[in-house]
Amino acid sequence: MSIAQPVTLYVVPLSHPCMTVRAGLEVKGIEYGERTVDSGGHRGHGDEVEKLFGEGRRTVPVLTIGDESVHGSVSILERLDELVPDEPLYPDAIADEVSEAERWADEVFQEFARRLPFEVMHFRPGAMGTFAGGDELDPAGTDFAMKYIRAAWKVLDLSAVRATEDLAELPAAVERIEGYAEAGLIDGEKPTAADLQIASSASLLLTIGDLRPLFEGTAAERLARRHFPSDYTGDVPAGAFPESWLAPLN
Repeated sequence: MSIAQPVTLYVVPLSHPCMTVRAGLEVKGIEYGERTVDSGGHRGHGDEVEKLFGEGRRTVPVLTIGDESVHGSVSILERLDELVPDEPLYPDAIADEVSEAERWADEVFQEFARRLPFEVMHFRPGAMGTFAGGDELDPAGTDFAMKYIRAAWKVLDLSAVRATEDLAELPAAVERIEGYAEAGLIDGEKPTAADLQIASSASLLLTIGDLRPLFEGTAAERLARRHFPSDYTGDVPAGAFPESWLAPLN
């Protein structure tokens, strides 16, 4: 569907919130252009976003509709429903419940997908090459990846304690998603906003071999495979995390 004003999505590569918005635009059939924001490293895109959209605006995705800019995946999906009421992402009968599930996915589940890939690649840095569609990195590339991952740990305030906490908390998050499916808020014939928010994060988490058994056969896995079957080429082989850290997943 063509909207009277030009629509542009600002993204950074491999961002799962950006994937969420892409999927929402496709559900709505909205024609749009895409612009990749320059990045100088982990979260280095913030300076460029601020130059484009003003002080304090440092994150993507950003959707512009003519002169209007909408920031963040939740706000963007809400705006898409206003622009194109057909194929609602917040169906009237369950709109409040879907919105609540979506916000949990954005504020809580999304953070697992932001942290855990960097937490696991501390132990398997060469796997970073697979996220660019290649093989595991050679020694020189692995040296670069180790520096990048250490920087990410600093920026994201990661630690071994935080990683073990994430692994311990993840099963309850997957179970919560099952509850959303049983309540009819996700995993139905047509996607809701909560579907898309959960699916993009689950898709990224499924690149971690140690986590795949936890997701197997669940609503989270189904959503990821349905909406983002090939968005992530990354693969961190099972056995990367210390075995004792994985005990809560078994």
